[in-house]
Amino acid sequence: MSGTGKKVADVAFKASKDIDWEGMAKLLVSDAARKEFANLRRTFDDVNSTLQTKFSQEPEPIDWEYYRKGIGSRLVDMYKEAYESIEIPKFVDTVTPQYKPKFDALLVELKEAEEKSLKESERLEKEIAEVQELKQKISTMTADEYFEKHPELKKKFDDEIRNDNWGY
Repeated sequence: MSGTGKKVADVAFKASKDIDWEGMAKLLVSDAARKEFANLRRTFDDVNSTLQTKFSQEPEPIDWEYYRKGIGSRLVDMYKEAYESIEIPKFVDTVTPQYKPKFDALLVELKEAEEKSLKESERLEKEIAEVQELKQKISTMTADEYFEKHPELKKKFDDEIRNDNWGY
């Protein structure tokens, strides 16, 4: 095969070594996701294997002399000339330049969403810790201790009492 096919196979092989399959597998939560991930990995390995075997090998050169002896030099020379005149077009990637900016924008958006998610996780962890603490202390806590932690509720209740608004 041409040098281009070999380059494609080499790039695919190198890409497969850079993929952290185990790291990605640890992030999966559901069984359906694990099943789809296994299918993706198996398909990737199949395609990569095909690229390695099919495109990494150079074709065997044609023994023109062998055919000249059996068929005749004039006909073989005509085929040889036609064979050597064939130009295999080189692959020109027109898709990647179109989608690279979109992909980069998605990566930026992903990073922002990840940061936002981490901040939200921290906030929720703190809230969970506060609720756990409150749950443990609720049976022995006084109203003053509760209002000390939640002054906005104390202000709300004081306002209702001052305005003679008893909620009915």
